[in-house]
Amino acid sequence: QVQLVESGGGLVQPGGSLRLSCVASERIFTILYWYRQAPGKQRELVASITRGGTTNYADSVKGRFTISRDNAKNTAYLQMNSLKPEDTAVYSCNALILGYDTWGRGTQVTVSS
Repeated sequence: QVQLVESGGGLVQPGGSLRLSCVASERIFTILYWYRQAPGKQRELVASITRGGTTNYADSVKGRFTISRDNAKNTAYLQMNSLKPEDTAVYSCNALILGYDTWGRGTQVTVSS
């Protein structure tokens, strides 16, 4: 069964940092995406990374978030710095794995003082 498992969320004060991880059960040969969804809001694409390392970011996180991946470990990361209350959301990773559009269950990030 192909799956993605996120970890690393938690409660952090404004201006703080968190590093999220996304571990895949299989090798990922395609683009990997990080999404987030806040209560009452639509899901938002945060960042993406190709297998070769080309990245893209939502304007709202540019300069603060960094996406990376370790293909040997089937793992992707989202380093989040200078966090703001509006970054509060459930963060999920997504990728096409063995032809399946695969989603993790998500990890909660709460930015609050």
